[in-house]
Amino acid sequence: MNAMLVGADTLGNIPGVLDSFGINIHKHLSGRNSSHQRKLDRLPAGTELLILFTDFLGHNVMKHFRELANEEKVKFIACRRSVCSLKQSLECVGFSERCASCPNACAARQGKRKH
Repeated sequence: MNAMLVGADTLGNIPGVLDSFGINIHKHLSGRNSSHQRKLDRLPAGTELLILFTDFLGHNVMKHFRELANEEKVKFIACRRSVCSLKQSLECVGFSERCASCPNACAARQGKRKH
């Protein structure tokens, strides 16, 4: 699954967490740079999940991206930029981590994921 991330200057451990859920970072906008705050008229092609890091975004930027996600019927989550908050938010919308102890079962499920 391809995700667009909005917010956070640096991602730290976030890419590893997303990978453990089978999610690739399709695009990342820090939201702090003024060029990133200009309103896009649509999400990048291939975006299947929008992740908004609320502690690094203004309300208007968040509102705009939520509206884009709703218009394009893309799932979105809003959470703080922390590993724990991200994991909790992903699990609340139905994602689950791949099990490290059973790589064969997880590899088989990866192709069937519809998140």
